[in-house]
Amino acid sequence: MMRMVDILAKKRDGLSLSKAEIDFVVDGYTNETIPDYQMSAFLMAVYFQSMTPEETAWLTMAMVESGDQIDLSGIEGLKVDKHSTGGVGDTTTLILAPLVAALGVPVAKMSGRGLGHTGGTIDKLESVPGFKVEIPEETFIDLVNKNKLAVVGQSGNLTPADKKIYGLRDVTGTVDSIPLIASSIMSKKIAAGADSIVLDVKVGSGAFMKKIDDAKVLAEAMVEIGNQVGRKTVAVISDMSQPLGLAVGNALEIKEAIETLQGKGPADLYELCLVLGSKMVVLAGKAGSEDEARVMLEEVVENGKALSAFKQFLSAQGGDAAVVDDPGKLAQAPFQLPVAAPVSGFVSGIVANEIGIAAMMLGAGRVTKESEIDLSVGVVLHKKIGDSIEAGEPIATIHSNSADVSEVAKRIVAAYSFSDGKSESIPLIHATIK
Repeated sequence: MMRMVDILAKKRDGLSLSKAEIDFVVDGYTNETIPDYQMSAFLMAVYFQSMTPEETAWLTMAMVESGDQIDLSGIEGLKVDKHSTGGVGDTTTLILAPLVAALGVPVAKMSGRGLGHTGGTIDKLESVPGFKVEIPEETFIDLVNKNKLAVVGQSGNLTPADKKIYGLRDVTGTVDSIPLIASSIMSKKIAAGADSIVLDVKVGSGAFMKKIDDAKVLAEAMVEIGNQVGRKTVAVISDMSQPLGLAVGNALEIKEAIETLQGKGPADLYELCLVLGSKMVVLAGKAGSEDEARVMLEEVVENGKALSAFKQFLSAQGGDAAVVDDPGKLAQAPFQLPVAAPVSGFVSGIVANEIGIAAMMLGAGRVTKESEIDLSVGVVLHKKIGDSIEAGEPIATIHSNSADVSEVAKRIVAAYSFSDGKSESIPLIHATIK
């Protein structure tokens, strides 16, 4: 007979656990036969002693098996999912999904609402009038077969063990553990039913991982889990030392996604979508190499097929696709207020997180699960690292529902640093992990 106290002692002493022992822990905690205090001790033991790749894969699958698993077998073709570890102005899903769908790659995406500076992908899509995220599973599968693309809110009882364990990690100082982070992210992706997964692991001031070496360790752990459990997984480590693109805010990011699909978006955002999209197209078996996939993706932007796929996707889920040709139909804040540069010179740094907090102060994100999001507000940057600036020239525009934005403006100015000479540009892609 297994006892939790023996498993705790084993992990405390740095020994590896068996699959049966890990299943026992996850099942017991989910079913409430293992109390919080023992699970807290287990998490702390993992925090200090870590886990082997096998243990991490078993932990992931135990969390997957704790609840529902989405069956996507009714969708034709190889299903490739993309996951970003989050950042500021991360609009990639809104661009990537129609971009790869235009090449016939099925994208069956389940997205969350997300706490954070702006909402999750679901909140951003809800700034399109009429767009519905709650659709029945059969409709979801039909839409992906028909249009190659559908996005729904997370429904059902996916990975209940992860939700419960995450809540405990949050209050026991055990969030920053690579096996626990990797298994938490990957359990949700695997339960969502994709055949292959492309991970975008962010690094920098606006990311959970601040250092490249830590981001690499996390990316390697997640790729290893995916491949161990039979899901082809690749990861890209991308820069989040400044916001991605220029827009931070829900409707503002939809507008930026439309511009990017028209080939007129910010260069860094478009480039990241091409890099991630190339990997998705190769994993789906639609191209033999990433170079070939990239050319195909650029082509569907140039010939308008990617934009058409976005329109079709919006209208299929009840959204007003007219916003694509007339972004003025999106929610708009009554006040657009410029933020002036305090000095002349060059932008040498932007603390991404601070720009995110500024957007949240305006109402673009959630402080708690119950918070109401204002879809119209946010921040649009005009200057990024390496750009020249004159004193008094706007570095950003605040989109607000109030004329008094002095505190937000102060925060934005404080997030920027300036220098006399042009600083070296930061690479957008730091590494690829396969």
